[in-house]
Amino acid sequence: MTPPELRDMVRRLLAYDAIASKNSEPTESATLRVYEKLHQSIDAVAGAAASYSLASRALALAKEEVPSLGAAQVAANGSIQGLSEFETQIDNGMDQADDGGILLIGHLLGLLLIFLGEALTLSLLRNAWPSASFDDRDSENGRKA
Repeated sequence: MTPPELRDMVRRLLAYDAIASKNSEPTESATLRVYEKLHQSIDAVAGAAASYSLASRALALAKEEVPSLGAAQVAANGSIQGLSEFETQIDNGMDQADDGGILLIGHLLGLLLIFLGEALTLSLLRNAWPSASFDDRDSENGRKA
């Protein structure tokens, strides 16, 4: 399961994105917008193959916890296909859709922390959300995320 610190970070990213897109009409879900920003940052630093691999693994981990994500998949270009369909299928409780998106992004951040480390992960986040602050959150094990 995604550690609580990563879930909190994902919620912060979703909030940052909601504030940033408040003036425009969003055409996709907040989860997809946040994922796409992360994907672009990862792609710029590590390349398309690494971005695809990280996204595929994050989605596989999320599917283990939310099996209804089964239709979602990572396309060859690194975009997530089928996530918006998952979110619109959930009509009686957005909690499950929210959890699926939070888990996906949380697992992606967790993989970034494992493979790239805290400093580079925070740098990627700062590139994607330049006006957001990521340094003010200390976790139990000394990570800021």
